[in-house]
Amino acid sequence: MRILHTMLRVGDLDRSIDFYTNILGMKELRRKDYPDGKFTLAFVGYGDESENTVLELTYNWGVDHYDLGSAYGHVAIEVPDVYAACEKMRAAGGKVIRDAGPMNAGSTIIAFLEDPDGYQIELIGEKHQREISDADVVDAQ
Repeated sequence: MRILHTMLRVGDLDRSIDFYTNILGMKELRRKDYPDGKFTLAFVGYGDESENTVLELTYNWGVDHYDLGSAYGHVAIEVPDVYAACEKMRAAGGKVIRDAGPMNAGSTIIAFLEDPDGYQIELIGEKHQREISDADVVDAQ
């Protein structure tokens, strides 16, 4: 078994695809309109769906926003360097809502962005960055 995708409902499909491809560096893998159901599905990700988990962006025709509710958390993406990724994404127009730095009560380097619909995206440093951060905490004690 494996996780195939996570679905997010979006209010403007083109705006969301622009964010996920141009800010987060994903590729649009496929898109299909369902006229009888009045919705469009677009799949974005970092690699082919046969090997990678992807995001399904669902646009219900005529619905331009959603209430996110209190149960949703975030989508997490591993990056080589959270600090550099934050600056690059901010420069490209991304909305950084928590700057890069150690997580609360830990040492893993994280940051948060917000997509056009308000979904939070967590950036987490690659394993070697986490190990360096953990070693720094031990050395500092």
